[in-house]
Amino acid sequence: MIVWILEALKEWLTARELFPYVQVFEQLEFRAFCAGFFAFLAVMLVGPRTIKWLKERKIGDQAKFDVAALDEAMASKQNTPTMGGVMIAGAILLATLLFADLGNRYVQLGVVVLIWHAIVGGWDDWLKLTAAAKGSGSRQGLYAWEKLVFQLGVGLLIGYFAFDAGFGAEGERTMSHALNLPLQRTYVPPEFLPNTSVIYLPMIAYMVVMTLMMAGMSNAVNITDGMDGLASGVTVAVGIGILILVFIAGDEQTARSLLVPFVATSGELAVTVSAMIGAVLGFLWFNASPASVFMGDTGSLCLGGLIGYFATVVRQEVVVVLMAGVFIAEILSVVIQVGYFKATGGKRVFRCAPYHWHLRMGGWQEQKIVTRFWLLSILLVAIGLATIKLR
Repeated sequence: MIVWILEALKEWLTARELFPYVQVFEQLEFRAFCAGFFAFLAVMLVGPRTIKWLKERKIGDQAKFDVAALDEAMASKQNTPTMGGVMIAGAILLATLLFADLGNRYVQLGVVVLIWHAIVGGWDDWLKLTAAAKGSGSRQGLYAWEKLVFQLGVGLLIGYFAFDAGFGAEGERTMSHALNLPLQRTYVPPEFLPNTSVIYLPMIAYMVVMTLMMAGMSNAVNITDGMDGLASGVTVAVGIGILILVFIAGDEQTARSLLVPFVATSGELAVTVSAMIGAVLGFLWFNASPASVFMGDTGSLCLGGLIGYFATVVRQEVVVVLMAGVFIAEILSVVIQVGYFKATGGKRVFRCAPYHWHLRMGGWQEQKIVTRFWLLSILLVAIGLATIKLR
């Protein structure tokens, strides 16, 4: 919005010699910083009142486990306000609307991803909370297939429009459609090799990749969100890594020097990524142990959806999956546990899934688990960024 306002008032500001004072808002890096700082302050300011409002309406967590030991260990968390993700989603949305170029197609699609997942997550949270109030006979949130239909549906739609946005001015294929694998050079300087070996994804393949990334990451973040500050801290680490990837993909000179895909106009997504980091940092202030509020599906689904969307747009799915290794390990532990349980008629691989509860039942304290998962995420982000040079 600020970009549009400045463009509309440019002549008026220039005539009064005021434009140099606001010209800094034309710089992407400055607007990204402002978006992150604004989102952080927004969550910090509305946090206390939002938490109080949630408490007054008894919108609290009612987590139950099939292991008695965990029910006892988590008794202190009962009735802690949930659906705090509304603060995260709201802050990201406001910061993006204020500081991003709203004429950018990738930003527009990012806003759709954010709102869609926040609504689905909020609906799921609300059904769970009303079921807890009505009794055990009530419906416990969205059915798994319903949630999956919403996730796959938006993934296919976003994939279609993001693919269309990647065509050049004359309708030619660009690096935004390139297959980008580890060690693969998607750009080779002409003086070394006249013909590049770029493989372009067809539209269907691109849509499938987008759908799998968005649905997979949204569910992975959702499953990881089980301990105070766990999903929030890991999201911040992964978000910083994605911010760097977006700046690289959006700058032609930098992308070509690193031999990775240059995705024209994708750099504007740095504003939304920065807003996500700032909003989650602000939320972490209240979500750190002992948590005053949980993000719920409202927050976890939209954060995971955004991570998957950003990764696909900048053609760095493999790197982001590596950086989000904690999220991936958590969801894989659930898949393995459920699959093995059904195949063996009741046997388990882990004491409890997801994996952080396995560690908790093994005697690890919650704060130790969370801190070590944060550290592991920082290490994985560093490794992921380092692989960019291995081509």
